[in-house]
Amino acid sequence: MSSLADVGWKLLEFKARSKRSGSIYEPLKLSILQRDDEPLWEKLDRYYSAVKATILNYQSPTTGLFPVKTCATCKEAKVRDSLYCAAAAWALALAYRRIDDDMGRTHELEHSAIKCMRGILYCYMRQADKVEQFKQDPSPSKCLHSVFDVDTGDEVYSYSDYHHLQIDAVSLFLLYLVEMICSGLQIIYNTDEVSFIQNLVFCVERAYRVPDYGMWERGSKYNNGSTELHSSSVGLAKAALEAINGFNLFGNQGCSWSVIFVDLDAHNRNRQTLCSLLPRESRSHNTDAALLPTISYPAFAVDDDALYTQTLDKIVRKLRGKYGFKRFLRDGYRTGNEDQNRRYYKSAEMKLFDGIECEFPIFFIYMMIDGVFRGSKAQVKEYQDVLEPIIFQSYDGHAVIPKYYYVPADFIEAEQKKHGSQKRFPSNSGHDGKIFLCGQALYNIAKLLVDELISPKDIDPIHRYVPRQDQRNVSMRYSNQGPIENDVVVHVALIAESQRLQVFLNTYGIQTQTPQQVEPIQIWPQKELVKAYRFLAINKKLGLSGRPERPVGCIGTCKIYRILGKTVVCYPIVFDLSDFYLSQDVMLLIDDIKNALQFIKQYWKMQGRPLFLVLIREDNIKGSRFNPVLDMLASFKKGNIGGVKVHVDRLQTLISGAVVEQLDFLRVNEAEIPEFKSFEELELPKHSKVKRQTSTPSASDLEQQPEISVEEWLHKPTSEIIQKFHDCDCLASQAQLASIVLRREGSDYLARDENMMDELERIYRRAGSRKLWLAVRQVAVIIKKFASSIAPHITTILVHGKQVTLGLFGQEEVVISNPLSPGVIQDIIYSKCCPQGGEREAVLQQELVIHIGWIVSNNPELFSGMLKIRVGWIVQAMKHELKIRAGSLPPQDIHQLSPSDIKQLLLDVLQPQHTGRSWLNRRQIDGSLNRTPLGFYDRVWQILERTPNGIMVAGTHLPQQPTLSDMTMYEMNFSLLVEDTLKNIILPEYRQIIVELLMVVSIVLERNPELEFSDKVNLDGLVKEAFHDFQRDRSQFEGIENKENMEEFYNTPPMGKRGTSSYLTKAVMIQLLQGDVKPCKDDPCSVS
Repeated sequence: MSSLADVGWKLLEFKARSKRSGSIYEPLKLSILQRDDEPLWEKLDRYYSAVKATILNYQSPTTGLFPVKTCATCKEAKVRDSLYCAAAAWALALAYRRIDDDMGRTHELEHSAIKCMRGILYCYMRQADKVEQFKQDPSPSKCLHSVFDVDTGDEVYSYSDYHHLQIDAVSLFLLYLVEMICSGLQIIYNTDEVSFIQNLVFCVERAYRVPDYGMWERGSKYNNGSTELHSSSVGLAKAALEAINGFNLFGNQGCSWSVIFVDLDAHNRNRQTLCSLLPRESRSHNTDAALLPTISYPAFAVDDDALYTQTLDKIVRKLRGKYGFKRFLRDGYRTGNEDQNRRYYKSAEMKLFDGIECEFPIFFIYMMIDGVFRGSKAQVKEYQDVLEPIIFQSYDGHAVIPKYYYVPADFIEAEQKKHGSQKRFPSNSGHDGKIFLCGQALYNIAKLLVDELISPKDIDPIHRYVPRQDQRNVSMRYSNQGPIENDVVVHVALIAESQRLQVFLNTYGIQTQTPQQVEPIQIWPQKELVKAYRFLAINKKLGLSGRPERPVGCIGTCKIYRILGKTVVCYPIVFDLSDFYLSQDVMLLIDDIKNALQFIKQYWKMQGRPLFLVLIREDNIKGSRFNPVLDMLASFKKGNIGGVKVHVDRLQTLISGAVVEQLDFLRVNEAEIPEFKSFEELELPKHSKVKRQTSTPSASDLEQQPEISVEEWLHKPTSEIIQKFHDCDCLASQAQLASIVLRREGSDYLARDENMMDELERIYRRAGSRKLWLAVRQVAVIIKKFASSIAPHITTILVHGKQVTLGLFGQEEVVISNPLSPGVIQDIIYSKCCPQGGEREAVLQQELVIHIGWIVSNNPELFSGMLKIRVGWIVQAMKHELKIRAGSLPPQDIHQLSPSDIKQLLLDVLQPQHTGRSWLNRRQIDGSLNRTPLGFYDRVWQILERTPNGIMVAGTHLPQQPTLSDMTMYEMNFSLLVEDTLKNIILPEYRQIIVELLMVVSIVLERNPELEFSDKVNLDGLVKEAFHDFQRDRSQFEGIENKENMEEFYNTPPMGKRGTSSYLTKAVMIQLLQGDVKPCKDDPCSVS
């Protein structure tokens, strides 16, 4: 006999199901009403009923996709929404696996998920041509579509009508694909599908350098059609790459050719980019709720607990409301005053949405799931309690999650006057059957977790989330462990180029092996490995060409490869012979080796030990190069180099502890595989001696200088110049003479049956071996030498949240804010950095970009306060440093320094300035580096708030509007706008005075809230006033007559009596007091 409680419960259920009148938004009672003793099958039955009614009933019977809206007229299916719907069906299937007699529901639910995943795969594979195009040119007009016809899988919108470039959606597909296959579902059926998924991975690997439209499909916050690099997209890409690396798409029934490969160096770039972007979402989004699925379920992309906490706290603090989270600040989506007839916003329109942004309950659900994973019952309860009052029930008694809550148009004015004062109303999700499927899906996943019908491990079988205390105990293909100190020991094998070099080094106690002695192991350059990887995932039926030709980085070359029955090891890219002259400076090579080892120590996360091959060439030990190389090899022998633990041994011995990668995909097309060239041992007589030339000291300044005057030879006949060219022994002079001839006659000119370009190549090599760096750089410019590695180094700088500008100091610069191809960079360098008479800077700037790329990777703190890396200005800072060191003597020509000396000079300049320096010198260096004090850009924002007519400096106007309406204080775009305002200042020391002045203005306004500028603030005028005041005081107190030269002003300390700050403050106060004084409610002078 049923108990009274049973009868009451069923009666309530009957009443709810029979109800057919009134508002669709009935308060939610039934769907959370359950008995403590309810059997498991009854609980699951309730969930099945809810999932069936609110999600699966809307699944397309043909494609398996889910519509964006559940009305009959909606034919659009978005990839992201469909994935969450599939995940909800899969999660409930996992719960049903717990009971024996499931009435076929496990099968039905699992295959609903499979049908959806395969539906997305079907839509994607029909666009294989777009994947191929995107691999070569990742642009918004060549990407996979994000919206498809729900019934046919056809394209719905063109690129001009819709923002399809959403890397997070493709990454989410890969992530859920791995999670579901790992749980036992069979989704991928054949090799065509495997090769397509591998090609998707090639696209996702480049997420760190591809600005997209992000989760909200609008790109920049300003909704003007521009793309941005989004933390949410990069983070999901990172998570997807970690999940799918080494994963077998056929599950337990797979074989070697159904395994997916990931470029771990590309993955690491995504990791670095994510860490440098967070806690921001992008340049325009200071924070964004789109980060929640990235830092928490399903991606768990952040390794560092502190960074996770910082990001989450910022999201909650800035975006949480009573009805959900705002997507981001000043989000106009579906607000009462958003113009639905326009796709893009007008300038300054965003201010209209301030304080009335829609609030989305779905993010409360994300926080519930996060609480379950992290074991925080308090967090789960907190968000359950705020969610319950704002969700409703359908006619069938199932929970309905509104998509958003909005402020009606009539209440907007009142809400903007006092935030949170007005009641918000739910969107029409649920009304007339229009259900927000993505919200329903996540709600069901959250409730299954909260009710403990599934565990976090069930829906995360690949361990995306690992509690910190368990991180060292979890065996993973590619660990996503974070900031735990990496104490890895790098295994090092020393390889000599020839037997005679081996014998020679042996006399100094350095044990090496030659390529012949390590056989049958083969040693390859990384470019041969690139050639092998070209055959990965080639599919002629789909028109897919396989892996693009991208270099294999440090991490990739530290593994062992099994290729067509051979065991192959690769030496790192730093040992590649380059045509660019940096390779002729052995000190730079040693530095690069140390940097590479530091990088490996920091980022190696695999189970085995990294294997680092050190390739020693005979050329490395010639002349004065020998001692530094010997010192480095001795450090290897001692087991520590630059703070990195190393273990040197024979290659055959080290192989047992290394990571092995099987390239079995080469067997599929074995007939088409080209011949691979391994590193060949130099064939030299075994007992011949290595020619150790007598030490070549660095060339003197006199030797470096040309003997001729260019002006004198510019107008002489070509025949006379050629004669002088052959009579002259000075390489620098020959370079200058050849430059005149080539400019006049063209690059194909023959002199005495010799091509002039060939002559210059010979001079280039001879000057390098004699360390005549001035001549080397002169010739390198003439024959347009270009370091192809500059492109990845620029990407590295961008990855760390900086912009790069190329161009001469004081002249037009090109700003690089997104990665560029080597060809484009070469064009910029030789068009902007190659003036008449100063051509050598074109190669000097290439050197500096390469050095800066290394430094920003290993010592990012040296670039703190520098938002733009202006390479031409950094050259100026280095010239200032040389001038300071020379004192009263003429400074050394920067172009005479060796590349390693250039790098050291750069490091010295980047170090915080020593107190012993004069203030003029300190301002010159800091101004040249464009370094700003902490909080500088926030203070400029505060000034702008009190300056209705904006700020003027060096002819550039920073207006108050639309700046304050479009932007927010902490966003990166505002900081970049400030930098753009200062870019026309010519003198570095003057720039630094302007920075100090802005800090002074901010402090004055902060301390005097009743004051504001009535007119445009002319910073140049304020400095001029301060300087005149400074001159008057010097004339009065020190009897020094006035001069127009401001050098003494620049050399005056900012603080103290008669410091620059006191004069600047006085000038600011005078201008402020000329304007109106706003009445203050606490005004002590008011009588009543």
